Amino acid sequence: MKTLVLRTKEKNYMLSFIAIVIGVIFLFPLYWIVVSSLKTNVEIFASIPTLIPHNITFSAYTDQLTGPNNILNSFGNSLLIATLSMVLSIILAVPAAYGLARFPMRTTKIFIMIFLVTQMLPVTLILTPMFLIYKNLGILDTYLAPALSDATISIPFVILILRTYFLSLPKELEDSAKIDGCSTFMAFIKIMLPISYPGLVMAAAFSFLFAWGDLAYALTFISTPESRPMTAGIYNFMGKYGTEWNKIMAYGTLLVLPVVAIFVVLQKYIVAGLTNGAVKE
Repeated sequence: MKTLVLRTKEKNYMLSFIAIVIGVIFLFPLYWIVVSSLKTNVEIFASIPTLIPHNITFSAYTDQLTGPNNILNSFGNSLLIATLSMVLSIILAVPAAYGLARFPMRTTKIFIMIFLVTQMLPVTLILTPMFLIYKNLGILDTYLAPALSDATISIPFVILILRTYFLSLPKELEDSAKIDGCSTFMAFIKIMLPISYPGLVMAAAFSFLFAWGDLAYALTFISTPESRPMTAGIYNFMGKYGTEWNKIMAYGTLLVLPVVAIFVVLQKYIVAGLTNGAVKE
């Protein structure tokens, strides 16, 4: 018995060590971005790289927040595009996922396969068709164009995840609501949505993050520099007189902060939304 306990402890220590090593490997680029943003350009290009800045400077952040080309405008653009894409994704994906979960059809597997295929399509494949469609609709160089495009990425993902989530919820709750006089739609609104909030929060978070990190759609569909989001604004620091790497690193740090904040604050809901119904089919 003692031998079994010791082996279990050794296994747990080994798994913990491996997890720590993997975590360090994945987090090191983020650490390097933050550290480089606090260095001068001279120290960044030093022959011997420094893990800790010799002379910490916040001038790159000062320029980003208060300079003539500050990030506040592009941050607002990113926030608006990501929020609009998230709202569109939730409005369209949640009813679709619920329908596929509660009203099975012969073509359900075909729909799921189509959603899986759309996740494998490269962005460059659909840029030209989308550009022509948006040009005919007159929405090029507006926030709606990248928001719609980002929604096309997140909607299939959200449907696939939420479908399994709705399958894991007891159908008896809906039956009880219908006995009390609720229609299918009202049972969905009053019963199913409130109890599935972890899945909805997860879906909203991923939809927001998909749009927040987009670059291809923003560069293609928005030609006015003042209307572009933060991901496209990083090109402002690559000029003919050289690249200001410390400012780019500071810009990258500020760009990734909302992503980190969302995962830290909503970690419980994201994990619950991804794992609930993971083995339900």
